[in-house]
Amino acid sequence: MLRNKRNKLWLIWFVPIVIDICVVSFFGLKYLDFGTEKVYFFNVDYLNNKEFLFVAFTAVSWIISTYFIKFYKIDRYTTDFKILSLLLKQFLLFTLIVYTFIGIFRSVDIQATVTLKYLIISFSIIGVIKLFVQYINRKSAIFLKDNLKEVIIVGNGEGAKELEQLFHSKKELGFKLLNVYNKTNSNHHVSESLRFIEQHVDLDEIYCAIDELAEEEINEFVRLASLNNIQLKFIPEANKHHTKRLIIDYYNYQPILSIKQAALNNEVNQFIKRIFDVVFSVFIIVFVLSWVTIILGLLIKLESRGSVFYKHTRHGINYKPFTCYKFRSLRNVKFPISEQVIEDDTRVTRIGRFIRRTSIDELPQFVNVLLGDMSVVGPRPHMLPYTSAYAKKIDKYEFAYRHMVKPGITGLAQIKGFRGEIKNDEDIINRVKYDIFYIENWSLLLDIKIIVQTFFNIVTGEDKAY
Repeated sequence: MLRNKRNKLWLIWFVPIVIDICVVSFFGLKYLDFGTEKVYFFNVDYLNNKEFLFVAFTAVSWIISTYFIKFYKIDRYTTDFKILSLLLKQFLLFTLIVYTFIGIFRSVDIQATVTLKYLIISFSIIGVIKLFVQYINRKSAIFLKDNLKEVIIVGNGEGAKELEQLFHSKKELGFKLLNVYNKTNSNHHVSESLRFIEQHVDLDEIYCAIDELAEEEINEFVRLASLNNIQLKFIPEANKHHTKRLIIDYYNYQPILSIKQAALNNEVNQFIKRIFDVVFSVFIIVFVLSWVTIILGLLIKLESRGSVFYKHTRHGINYKPFTCYKFRSLRNVKFPISEQVIEDDTRVTRIGRFIRRTSIDELPQFVNVLLGDMSVVGPRPHMLPYTSAYAKKIDKYEFAYRHMVKPGITGLAQIKGFRGEIKNDEDIINRVKYDIFYIENWSLLLDIKIIVQTFFNIVTGEDKAY
């Protein structure tokens, strides 16, 4: 509901920015004497007109500075104290910017006290406007019942009960609680909530008591929320330590956790990484996979009967299953799908042992990259039975965060030695640790570095490449 309204009223997002820029520009021209002629639209050398340059510099620097401190990221539940805190941060940052501008133009003779007076007046007006708009915004939720966030709560703990009471008592926060699913109402409250989400794709937010859910249930909530563009938030257990991979908001005194948006899910970063993936994959497919497939196909067929390629299902981004492709390296014998390949495994063929040791068996996954299921670099995807098993050994929040990005053909954990067989808990813990580091510190240069190191490891050999 709310998302549709925002799409129709997208211009409202720009109104506060425009008003604030007008305020700081107007009072800047009013109080600061630049010693230049007034700005007109014609017959003025704008590049040498300090008043014009001040307005342009103010507008650009205001937009950039407010973006970095999230000055306009305010909801109905944002407290007045938080708004005042943002105003103070922006005041200090913008004060530095204004004094920098004056310092650049040494010919501008403006007293520091005059500049400070201009800044105090400007931010006082901006602060009054901001608090007044926030007051109106909260009251509109009560009287107009407009722009309400439609939400559901899944959980039975104290945190879920406090949140339910908060939504009912604080109408000014702008939440419309559609349903509460817990064990009191039904023994199948989780499955019923999932059905409700599937039937109400215009839902805005889901609040889950994560400590009451099994890993498979968390995966399904993450999948449905991602598929329908619904904000998924978690109600934590009281007094529990929270990982930095989560964003913590407070509704009154009730903490609410949201999975931190990964840098790789930023639209600009996604575009850059996708272009790199496509270009690199096309190069490998055309100049390597095209002739390697013919040679390996003959060798695989000569040694054992069966298909050249091996297809298996793995978990991708947001736990979405996809078909992953590899060159077949095992004999065509029946064995449990969850059984890992171990060192000196008798199922591995002679040609299979070579292509596994050199990672050539992974080359068909560049087709997965072109299809959009994978990336060249990212956390390695696990087979479905392994995902559930590994999740029991890892912090739930960190394991969910790992699945916020596309899996990769290679990754930071792989070049650090944590590839292949998981022999003990330490192996999967370290693998996830490096995956999280990669997600939080991603850059195109890091991708290139990992690819180069992967090639070097293939040439020199790896201990777990069997």
